Amino acid sequence: MTHGTGGALALVGDSLTQGGDWAVLLPGEDARNFGVAGDTTDDLLARLDAVIDSRPDTLALLIGTNDLAWRRSAEHVVRNTETILVTLRKELPEARVLMQSVLPRGHDFAEQIRDINRHLWQFAPTVHAGWLDLWPALALEDGELNPAFSEDRLHLNDEGYRAWAGELVPGLERLRQLPPSSRAISPSPTSAAPPKPTPPDPAAPKPRMFSPVSPAMSSLS
Repeated sequence: MTHGTGGALALVGDSLTQGGDWAVLLPGEDARNFGVAGDTTDDLLARLDAVIDSRPDTLALLIGTNDLAWRRSAEHVVRNTETILVTLRKELPEARVLMQSVLPRGHDFAEQIRDINRHLWQFAPTVHAGWLDLWPALALEDGELNPAFSEDRLHLNDEGYRAWAGELVPGLERLRQLPPSSRAISPSPTSAAPPKPTPPDPAAPKPRMFSPVSPAMSSLS
């Protein structure tokens, strides 16, 4: 079965994206692979113009795991990713953008990744981006990547890519059912993506949220 709408799909990210045989995984898509092994959010910011210049109709973004290997904070990842999303929306106002959750990479990083994903899930609607939570399909309950999908607890094997594509195809279909300027897709509550918070107590102090400020553009790799 083929999918797609005839418009170009830019798959943007690091080695996880680069390693996918998207012509096979996403038949019918004009898939363009903008994955670069080793890329952090800083690196993607530095080369984002190349993605924008390709003028894709749809973008699927997955980035952030290499920042954690360089011991960057969750706030650093969130701020950079927010800046990427804001830039894409500004430069490609008619494009459909799908933000995907950072994949698990070992139990030690689980809580940090959950924190990143929670903030990005909350931010995506503000730039009319969709959200795709990949954890229910790829992660174990303890935050490890399912060993059936990886040989090194980080990079995906063929089964892992098929599982990812199995989530990405319907995610793109849902995204394309909405006008680009409409409200973004809201994820269903899962154990990896916490449910929407209850309304705050007016008397309670307001929590600090990460804002999409411009980060330093230095390369980390």
